[in-house]
Amino acid sequence: MAAFDLVVRGGTLFDGTGAAPVVADVGVRDGRIVAVGQGLAIGREEIDATGLMVTPGWVDIHTHYDGQITWDSRMTPSSTLGATTVVAGNCGVGFAPVRKGDEDTLIRLMEGVEDIPGAALHEGLSWEWESFDEYMTAVERLPHDIDVAVQLPHGALRVYVMGERGANREPATPDETARMRELTRDAIKAGALGFSTTRTMVHRTADGDLTPTVGAARAEMEAIAQGLADAGSGVLQWVSDFQDMDGEFQLIQDLTRIAGQPLSFSMVQADVIPDQWRELTRRLDVAVEEGFPLKAQIAGRPVGLMLGLQGSAHPFISRPSFQEIADKPLAEKVAAMRDPAFRARLIAEAPAKGHPFINSLAGAYHKMYAIDGDAVDYEPDPATSLGARAKALGVHPDELIYDALIADEGRAFLFFPMHNYVEGSLDNVRAMIANPNTLSGLSDGGAHVGAICDVSLPTFMLTYWCRDRTRGPGFGLAETIRAQTKDTAEAVGLNDRGIIAPGYLADLNVIDFERLRLKAPYMVYDLPTGARRLMQDAEGYVATIKSGAVIYREGQPTGALPGKLVRGRQPAPQAMAAE
Repeated sequence: MAAFDLVVRGGTLFDGTGAAPVVADVGVRDGRIVAVGQGLAIGREEIDATGLMVTPGWVDIHTHYDGQITWDSRMTPSSTLGATTVVAGNCGVGFAPVRKGDEDTLIRLMEGVEDIPGAALHEGLSWEWESFDEYMTAVERLPHDIDVAVQLPHGALRVYVMGERGANREPATPDETARMRELTRDAIKAGALGFSTTRTMVHRTADGDLTPTVGAARAEMEAIAQGLADAGSGVLQWVSDFQDMDGEFQLIQDLTRIAGQPLSFSMVQADVIPDQWRELTRRLDVAVEEGFPLKAQIAGRPVGLMLGLQGSAHPFISRPSFQEIADKPLAEKVAAMRDPAFRARLIAEAPAKGHPFINSLAGAYHKMYAIDGDAVDYEPDPATSLGARAKALGVHPDELIYDALIADEGRAFLFFPMHNYVEGSLDNVRAMIANPNTLSGLSDGGAHVGAICDVSLPTFMLTYWCRDRTRGPGFGLAETIRAQTKDTAEAVGLNDRGIIAPGYLADLNVIDFERLRLKAPYMVYDLPTGARRLMQDAEGYVATIKSGAVIYREGQPTGALPGKLVRGRQPAPQAMAAE
């Protein structure tokens, strides 16, 4: 009789703590690790990991699978890229609680903020819930490949309590703030992992309106923090422009004190405020020294737009001639664009007004890069931008952009590093990563499906920062693996995962590190109604294991669906003696 359900044998073990790797076996029984050592007894199933790397599964704390987890059992592309736990409900947007009649408001909010097609949400969401607890119960009814956890979104909470007044950003009354406190307490007690909000002017509904939570008063935020205190658990997730740096930073410190719980905020380097991240980092470090439980979530590479004819954005969308073909199938668009007369007319046109975002990026030729081959260079040399290439050739950049967009029958994309690339290198990102008060995050899995595919960040961290970077220093494997396993798990209170040791969940990746590489993103049409979303594949994931079950082999699903909804904070396992 086999001593274990599964043994991963002879791998080079990075246990998630940051310790140096060791060659060891991992024995699994009943979904948990029960033994780590050499020469373990036989398992009912075995994986020969000789010469391979064994890590905990990635714990991705910043995703937007709020809709997908209600209709799809597979959390792709996160689960095919090594994630074994994802946290949804970020940025204050989501689908519960909800009153009948407000469904479209929440869809328009999610569609605008996170670029998830509204038609797909209308088709896919069953709306068989009202309360946040009922939403979680609906999620639990569907088996999943990996674990999912959810947070209470401020936008949905505000609309539920205040109706149209909440959507229109009117001030909450004392009774309404008291009701938000009660509902926050109830959601956390029912199993919400935390509470999220957005206060940035960038986040807007599909109609272009500011989100309901922008400018929410201190009294409202304090009441919600008191709801977390009442529940005695939870985390706070925060997005802000920090335009009022003094007031906003003081507020997040005060909220952690009121709630008695940690808070993390998003931090990127934006072109328009290139030094704000330095001031945020300075204040963060001081606050942590003073005892405030704060972290900054960062992305380990540029927040990158994929510009293409299949996607949500490209430089010619606002040209009048392109609008004539905008709704045509891709093949017809490409055929029209190959006509020399159409090409000349479109390139000669000025962009139409009323498209501020598109028109701002359309002229940023120094930040547009063709994707050569089947992989993306996420730290491209500015001398290779389409703007620089056009200057060297003595042509207008639009000529090169036009050709790049119709390549591969219109399926090609341009890479546009929107944030974290002001100086044309990742040196500043490296400084963010190296700060002990930052967290690996901002993958936005499940969101921005027509423009961004940063869900591959954990894989990129290993391949680029730990192996391939030549433009400056990188990082070690042990510390990088810890940053996206133990550190992220502990930051949101999931203390039962992220470490390979007896008692912890058997969430593992078996990786051929020499072979590990990311492929270029591509578009698929598999959301409800056949709506689009960007996908990305990788080579080198030999096996991904969730709770002891192999869920993917070489990126292909096995059919196992052991994932569950995680309700609330999870305690660390009691120490177990290795068998």
